Amino acid sequence: MAFDNIVLDLYVYSGESVDYGSSDLKYTLNKSLITGEDKINFEIGELIRDYLSIEFNNDYNSYALWVRVDATIRDENDVEFTYGSPNSQTFIALDGYGYFEEGLNPELSRHCLLTTNTLYLPEGTIGKLPIFAEGVGKVTIDSTDTEITDNGNTNQKIQYINIPADSTNIKIYDTDDSTLLKTISVNNICEPKYEVYKITFINRFGAFQDIYFYKKTTEKFVVTDETYKRNIFESSGTYDTYRGQRERYNTNARTTITLNTGFVNEDFNSVIEELFLSEACWIRWKGQTLSIIPKSKDLQLKTSLNDKLANYTIAFEFAFNKINNVR
Repeated sequence: MAFDNIVLDLYVYSGESVDYGSSDLKYTLNKSLITGEDKINFEIGELIRDYLSIEFNNDYNSYALWVRVDATIRDENDVEFTYGSPNSQTFIALDGYGYFEEGLNPELSRHCLLTTNTLYLPEGTIGKLPIFAEGVGKVTIDSTDTEITDNGNTNQKIQYINIPADSTNIKIYDTDDSTLLKTISVNNICEPKYEVYKITFINRFGAFQDIYFYKKTTEKFVVTDETYKRNIFESSGTYDTYRGQRERYNTNARTTITLNTGFVNEDFNSVIEELFLSEACWIRWKGQTLSIIPKSKDLQLKTSLNDKLANYTIAFEFAFNKINNVR
């Protein structure tokens, strides 16, 4: 009998890979073979992403899900094949993405969840290093080793290793504890004049990443409102001059802040790109974690050859109205 169609059961769940049940069956998909083709493709990424609801309150939790795929292969009579069916596979899902030039379903880093090899931290400040626990055996920060364990639970697949204040060098090793996978240099910045702000965003690996903005900050807000013309004429045939004809209503405002990174090297361009592309950003603002949206849409990447020293100026808009109208 000829291969004709596939029924795909898609389970999405948290916990350990074996911790799934009937309630975790989120989708059942059915596709038939197109004439002249010899395989069937399913796009499941966007379906899974619906269940990755990421929140951040300065807490750096692991957001990952297990995805189990059970594919039932059937012939033209809709009878299941007696061999190779069902075909079951289990994957770990993060809210990451690849670039077009990397091709279909690129395999991203399975160790350090950063593209840059350079970090900038304020002096005396503890940083966060996102790693994928499955692919890391240990992290060495200066001369201190941190052993990484992975018990298979989604709540620790992404781990955020503390970078002690004023550290200078980070080395990430494979699960054999000897193969060096990545080296990161840490620059500790002294900024005596301006207030430093921390922006946290979801990077291309689906992990929280911090950027500190060290230089000049400006804040402004734009008001929106509506007006209408009202009748102030009294029955006596007069009107009060202290009452205006135009009345204002639906008044609100949105606040925009413009931040500057200070001077960064060319390696940091990838971080700025990912910040611009991120759909989830937060700022640590006056003791609170608040949601923001990058308002700047144009980015000219700077290089050491063209620009010598690179400072990025980026505008962000708070993701809420100035006057609380949450209902």
